Amino acid sequence: MSYVNDVLELVKTKYPEQPEFQQAVKEVFATFEPAIAAKAEIYRKNAILERLIEPDRQIQFRISWLDDNGNIQVNRGYRVQFNNSIGPYKGGLRLHPSVNLSIIKFLGFEQVLKNSLTGLPMGGAKGGSDFDPKGKSDREIMVFCQSFMTELYKYIGADLDVPAGDIGVGAREIGYLFGQYKRIQGNYEGVLTGKGLSYGGSLARKEATGYGLLYIVEEMLKANGLELKGKTIAVSGAGNVAIYAIEKAQELGAKVVTASDSGGFIYDPDGIDLALLKEIKEVRRARISEYILTRPNAIYTAGQRVWQTPCDIALPCATQNELDLEDARALIANGCLAVAEGANMPTTLEATRYLQENHILFLPGKAANAGGVATSGLEMCQNSQRLAWSFEEVDAKLKNIMIEIFKNVDSAAKRYQAEKNYVLGANIAGFEKVAEAMLAQGAV
Repeated sequence: MSYVNDVLELVKTKYPEQPEFQQAVKEVFATFEPAIAAKAEIYRKNAILERLIEPDRQIQFRISWLDDNGNIQVNRGYRVQFNNSIGPYKGGLRLHPSVNLSIIKFLGFEQVLKNSLTGLPMGGAKGGSDFDPKGKSDREIMVFCQSFMTELYKYIGADLDVPAGDIGVGAREIGYLFGQYKRIQGNYEGVLTGKGLSYGGSLARKEATGYGLLYIVEEMLKANGLELKGKTIAVSGAGNVAIYAIEKAQELGAKVVTASDSGGFIYDPDGIDLALLKEIKEVRRARISEYILTRPNAIYTAGQRVWQTPCDIALPCATQNELDLEDARALIANGCLAVAEGANMPTTLEATRYLQENHILFLPGKAANAGGVATSGLEMCQNSQRLAWSFEEVDAKLKNIMIEIFKNVDSAAKRYQAEKNYVLGANIAGFEKVAEAMLAQGAV
């Protein structure tokens, strides 16, 4: 067997109970063969792939906290520090009942390559807990975050590991986490990103993943003789990524007709009313079904995904494995031209292959949604320099980073005779930089 297949078999044997992690490694390694073949002996001798799939460390801990009824609740916390060959560990914290070690490892593994693509000196990590912030009071969330950080603080730092937000972790949670870190450590450092503007946060961070997604989609379309203006877009999700992807798409002249949450999705043939969507999801934190109460032409469909909706471009921005083979077939049947992942691994491997086989332009998440972590890297730069850049400065830097990511992805695909295979291009472009750093630093 080839070196790549040998390591894939190793992953299956060592981690049979981690399906999400296995899926992530399989999807990435499926595209590695051309790059590995060129240096197979060197990579095998230095165990590059074995070291790439084994985290530097994975930390699991108990989180005990007191609810509003005076009862002690117990959750499980994680931080997986995957690879710091090119910089300090960097990756978000996710609070969701589905969180387990397999999901955290898949996210951390992907983060290594995503961070490499940004061109910034950041390694890859991920963390979180099976705590569910939904339905909790502000006091309960504060107490949980303080208990979480009381254990996590031992393993993070501005030059060691810089967590950020993810699903379930927004500005409120970052504030509570930062406050507890500051209280315990007694110093003020840029140990978290996604902070509030009053204490070291960066302008444009909230918008970054969604804006970056549209910047790279626009660049991909240009490279293929197409334009974004006038296109109809289906977006899933209604969190930060989805909302600001919709905002930037509308600014660039496209019409977005869908949004969703865990209950179902809305279809608005007149285009999503962004102000209303923000009011429902960011202010009232209500269900998206309320959208149709003030938009008579809109339709709400419970318990369904958005991908049956006719569109030119599909942007999955909710969660992993939300777009499957059946959805891919529906998108193609309805004339879809391009799919770009705003979420982490939202498209199943079977759906990805089907889209590519049918010549749909497909951008994987490690390239398409890298705008968030790129702007987190810019926040780290501002913290280190004790500076605060304007929104326009950060946005311009973000756009340049996303354009460069596409150019590097496109170049890698062409270099290995796989033009327009942006999955291969993204995986290899991210891997080559990490592998080079690992080789240079020896057996560590």
